[in-house]
Amino acid sequence: MTQKLAFVFPGQGSQAIGMLDSFIADNLEIVAATCAEASDTLGYDMAQLIAIDSKQQLNKTEFTQPALMTAGVIAWRIWLHESDERPSMLAGHSLGEYTALVCAEAMTFAEGLKLVAKRGELMQQAVAPGVGAMAAILGLDLEQIKQICDVGVQAANINAPGQIVIAGTAEAVAAAIERAKIVGAKRAILLPVSVPSHCELMHPAAEQLASHLAAIAWRKPKFTIVHNFDVRSHDSAAAICDVLQKQLYSPVRWIETIEYFMQHNVTEILECGPGKVLTGLNKRIAPLLTVRAISESLGAGLC
Repeated sequence: MTQKLAFVFPGQGSQAIGMLDSFIADNLEIVAATCAEASDTLGYDMAQLIAIDSKQQLNKTEFTQPALMTAGVIAWRIWLHESDERPSMLAGHSLGEYTALVCAEAMTFAEGLKLVAKRGELMQQAVAPGVGAMAAILGLDLEQIKQICDVGVQAANINAPGQIVIAGTAEAVAAAIERAKIVGAKRAILLPVSVPSHCELMHPAAEQLASHLAAIAWRKPKFTIVHNFDVRSHDSAAAICDVLQKQLYSPVRWIETIEYFMQHNVTEILECGPGKVLTGLNKRIAPLLTVRAISESLGAGLC
């Protein structure tokens, strides 16, 4: 059986000041050129945002999303420059799905940056501060999560066995946390986020995002992309717009995504971007696969 490589791109939560540090030493030209492209597109200094964050904007979602896309594209471009190996499939966790689409050339980097900046802005506007919340529930399976979720809260990120994030109104999430403790959750942790992603509260943002998705000059992806919403790949512009819109208020089905890779003979998964959040999840889902993060691989050589 031919070995197959899959790339995965991280979403919000992987950002950190200096997150390009492991990429810079031997790849300054690619880093500088990509940050300059992002800066020209968005009208602010992307390199300064990522390296210094002097205005404390990196954790504001309308800035977080373009910054993480920039980091993911830098990692991808370095890989293309340094290695002849190409992945058979791509996927991204939430925001990371947009980075995957850029790297698959379904849209340009500039189009992607503008789209995720608008996505972040619409998400922030959809829910007033304090109205929504998210919490990580550890030690319960999906059926148990469904049982503790009442009206106003739902599973948002199905990340790994025993690790599921819920989202919804602050009141409903708080009540679900208490029920989770009663039924035996190992931990139930309120997350420090300003936007409750992947829940019904994001419907208004998704409706407004639709016109921005439709304005993109979509092209057929050059790699198979497994989408969060339905764990399927799509080639047409209409289908891609549809799943990206629905993704905003629907769960990220990450366990099923990694299982899809395995069903299609993927033997190695490389996290393409800063940090190693997805690498940790992937090891739990698929302990027999080779799983690594490009942020660590770059320091020791890509291959």
